[in-house]
Amino acid sequence: MGLKPAMRQALSLTLLAWVLGACAQEQAAQATAVEAEQAPDTADSRYGFERPSRDGIGKIYMGREISHVMGHLGAGWLERPEREREERTDLLVENLPLAPDDVIADIGAGTGYFSFRMAQRVPEGKVLAVDIQPEMLDIIEARKAETGLGNVTAVLGNERDPGLAECSVDLALLVDAYHEFSYPFEMGRAIARALKPGGKLVLIEYRGEDPRVPIKRLHKMTEQQSQTEMQAAGLSWVETLDVLPQQHFMVFQRDEACAAGAAAES
Repeated sequence: MGLKPAMRQALSLTLLAWVLGACAQEQAAQATAVEAEQAPDTADSRYGFERPSRDGIGKIYMGREISHVMGHLGAGWLERPEREREERTDLLVENLPLAPDDVIADIGAGTGYFSFRMAQRVPEGKVLAVDIQPEMLDIIEARKAETGLGNVTAVLGNERDPGLAECSVDLALLVDAYHEFSYPFEMGRAIARALKPGGKLVLIEYRGEDPRVPIKRLHKMTEQQSQTEMQAAGLSWVETLDVLPQQHFMVFQRDEACAAGAAAES
């Protein structure tokens, strides 16, 4: 869905601010990683720490260094006009296994780029646009008012939990976000719990196996690494669709039953 001129101008200014502040943001992230290296969370042996690389935070999960987070000052990049042509986001949305009454969680929703596109495909359902940055949720609320799409709900999560009820979601979508999660195991498990039995997680990540994909190494993931990490979260691999020019379209599923007393939201 397109943006009104005023919102486009605001996002352009936001992108400019992001570019100007990128160095400061990177330095702050590296400082945080160095602190973590000096005083790691010894209570959780899943993570290791090392001196951060240029694009990482120095925190290691299953052999993978976690990348820097693109903050809300990068909102303009998410809404760039050429994104659909470059990434074929239209094909991404078309290939999502959606029913008209589905409850969808857009994890790391950012500006709601996918949230509002999916909302049109679930007129009897709803989209939970989850982000940990209140500034992104403000943009989503503004777009909701502009579009009149009342079936989009902004949800404030945190680094360990998206804030979704257990067994409440038919499909969760993560687009180029998972590799930035500071606590991928905890978030993966929380997302898995939020899925209904048989519910799907669609994980979109730039192909780490392909050196031709012009994305920084830590902002890409291989299919094998993705499957390994999703299995640790309690999800089984279903299929990988070859429909996007640069990204993996990986589908995972929750197989386990809901805990006693867990009720699906409608």
